Amino acid sequence: MQQQRQQTARRSAWGARRFLKRNVGIALVVTAAAAVLVSAPSASAGTGHSYRGSVVTDVTTAATFDFAAGEIPENITVNPDGSVTLSLLGSCAVCERTHGPELMRISASGQRTVLVTGQVGEAISGNTRGDDGTVYYSVWAPGNAARNGVYTLRADGTAQRIAALPADAGPNGLAIDAAGHTLYIADSLKGIIWSVPVSGGPATPWLTDAALAPVPTEALPIGANGLRFHNGALWVSNFNKGTLLRVPVTGTGAAGPIRLVAGGLPNIDDLSFLTPRSDVVFAAQNGSSSNNGPDRVVVIYPNGTYKAVLTSADGLASPSATAVRGNRLYITDGGVPEPHDPKLQTARINFPALLAGAAH
Repeated sequence: MQQQRQQTARRSAWGARRFLKRNVGIALVVTAAAAVLVSAPSASAGTGHSYRGSVVTDVTTAATFDFAAGEIPENITVNPDGSVTLSLLGSCAVCERTHGPELMRISASGQRTVLVTGQVGEAISGNTRGDDGTVYYSVWAPGNAARNGVYTLRADGTAQRIAALPADAGPNGLAIDAAGHTLYIADSLKGIIWSVPVSGGPATPWLTDAALAPVPTEALPIGANGLRFHNGALWVSNFNKGTLLRVPVTGTGAAGPIRLVAGGLPNIDDLSFLTPRSDVVFAAQNGSSSNNGPDRVVVIYPNGTYKAVLTSADGLASPSATAVRGNRLYITDGGVPEPHDPKLQTARINFPALLAGAAH
């Protein structure tokens, strides 16, 4: 284990070949210990506690991208084979919308494959993966009802829209229920979570609430953003309101009462969980995307307290999403501020320090 940590510390900026690989042994240890951190979230939020050791260490750049070409990472899914699937926005001030968005896969060896290229002027925002390996992704096509919605990749690699959304909707984060039957869509503009069968069909408003809505006076009015199905509930972040919410899914499939997990997190973007059983969250705060708050990654505990574990001092630049695999944390950086440094970062989760923080 000590030798492995030393090797991790020496990995270079282009070390995707080595540190994207699976480490099943570590994953099992983390999963077993993380069960200690499972509890129902409270409605309180706070700034967290001080404790010994860094929760996240060994930050490394796994891949870099070309901001001027529209390669702006937005969302990430880590796949069982150690590869990652990235949503690349494809629109920015520098590139003047001359490049379409992309859905890209980076293998464990670092090889890049563009799975989908969208049209100029739209964005590929959220992406997720079904247990059967099916890839789903959101296309945010402002004002274009013929393109706006959720897509999947056919077996032959071609794209198919399985859920159309209104032209004024903002499809963003995606989540699939535990049974693998229902796909949920966070609408960043209309304050709605939509639902649709994974096989496709008409999208139905599953939950409409002011807690999901954007703040219209913000420079970047975005409400419901990140979305995860976890432990019988949908967890959703509200970008403008700086909140992490938990919405139970009842036995009939309806939405239960919304509960505030944490607040005071301006520009909270996408999120991930430590393990499938743990309610510990790693969330990205994408402050520099609208100059409204810090660029940082926070760990949020089940009681609603939280603590920054990575900041701009660690190279964060418009962090938009996190993912966890074993003891590895993945972070997508959009690179909005100068000098425009979009990248994929990885880091090591220091599990003892994480547990120590939960004990306070």
